[in-house]
Amino acid sequence: MKKLILFLGLSVMASSLAFGQKKEIEKHFSEKDAISEFTYLASDELMGRDPARPEMKLAYTFIADQLEKAGANPLNGAEGFYQNIPFRLSSPPKSGTMKIGESEFSQGKNLLVLDGKSFSGDYELIDLGFGLEEDFSGKDVKGKIVVTNVGAPNKINPNQLFAEGRSKATRAKEAGAVALIERFNIPSVPWQMISGFLNRAQMSIDQGAASDLPYIWVEDVKNELVGDKLKSAQVDVAGKVNTPVEGKNVVAWIEGTDPSLKNEFILLSAHYDHVGVGTPDAEGDSIYNGARDNAVGTVAVINAAKYFAKNPPKRSVLFALWTAEEKGLLGSGYFANNPLIPLNQIVYNLNIDNAGYNDTSIITVIGLGRTNADFLIEEAVAEFGITAKADPSPEQGLYDRSDNVNFARKGIPAPSFTLGFTAFDDEINKYYHKAADEVDSFDLDYAQLYWKSYILSAEKIANWDQKPTWVAGDKYEEIGKELYGTK
Repeated sequence: MKKLILFLGLSVMASSLAFGQKKEIEKHFSEKDAISEFTYLASDELMGRDPARPEMKLAYTFIADQLEKAGANPLNGAEGFYQNIPFRLSSPPKSGTMKIGESEFSQGKNLLVLDGKSFSGDYELIDLGFGLEEDFSGKDVKGKIVVTNVGAPNKINPNQLFAEGRSKATRAKEAGAVALIERFNIPSVPWQMISGFLNRAQMSIDQGAASDLPYIWVEDVKNELVGDKLKSAQVDVAGKVNTPVEGKNVVAWIEGTDPSLKNEFILLSAHYDHVGVGTPDAEGDSIYNGARDNAVGTVAVINAAKYFAKNPPKRSVLFALWTAEEKGLLGSGYFANNPLIPLNQIVYNLNIDNAGYNDTSIITVIGLGRTNADFLIEEAVAEFGITAKADPSPEQGLYDRSDNVNFARKGIPAPSFTLGFTAFDDEINKYYHKAADEVDSFDLDYAQLYWKSYILSAEKIANWDQKPTWVAGDKYEEIGKELYGTK
């Protein structure tokens, strides 16, 4: 009987505490301010928040001002509330041709010059497989063009292709090569789609001298560019233009209250960029405002900072608004590789990215079921009358297509807290990367539930007396153990 009374008493206490947390969030949350922030970030004035456009300065200045006004602190190593990133915008050449044996290639047709300077001449080719470190070992590539397959074994999603390519370009440059050619030989991905997407200016992180190395993709789906066909190449790439671009992640933090747990951080993040200006719709609107993707997520992190500045949890909280997610997860990737907080002190990343929603009774958590802290998110959203659901479209590979994956790959448990969707249907595609993605078409009652439930989810995890971990058997479990020294 005493055990039953104790159990009931603890249950009542837990329920009262949860109700108190929700009540505090409701008390400190300003509907008017949040909607005003949402409206501004998705306004025509910001021209779609393209990192390459000058209007991006309006976006990051606004976000930094909100974090500062909230009472969040700048990070050591940052410039105020900014982590500066050296971006490079590489435009297609005015002309580009190449002949390898009897095969002829031309820019935009079956050849894509992705980066580097103009160059021309006859060069010896050397095939280095996938271009991994061991493939370069002992090989004389000086004065030659290195030829590799795109990606690496088991690394063929778009972000991995580019990441691997940049690493190969660095190795090739250091070894004295004059260019890097990658054979695009992935049958499941149409070259026409790749060419349409990449035959335009591409943004990347400036790698210094390695970025000057010509970096080229050629179509080779039939795997014909092998053996004797790879003796030499005649190349003529002219009119290549590369432009430096100022990039900024917006970052801040709030110290936790627990003497021990405050040395651990929960990272709350969202990307604030979008795709800018595109093809006009039937009404002539060419500004892709990105309310769903991802102004709504940016507002969630801003308002989390406002709340935690007044109600600091036990753990410290790191706030990050990433730039250039739409360019290949560049901002988050730069932070993950150049962290301003030691990564082994970041115990969890509750990221936000969105395409849209088609069910306002749920929150979709990309990665639900992969960490031991999932139940806290489920509890939090339930208190606002909604339900947390797992990814309904795993075939889309969404987990590996957003900023959270840059931290998961380092070992940090990192789901994405997204708007509710049950499938990538017409309702999602109506707005995804479209001019129609505006605040006027957004259910603002749902937006408020989304923002508040995100804050409560973060609070529960930041106050949890256990350390978040990957579930047993997850593909990132082992790297997580290495990161936190728990092997």
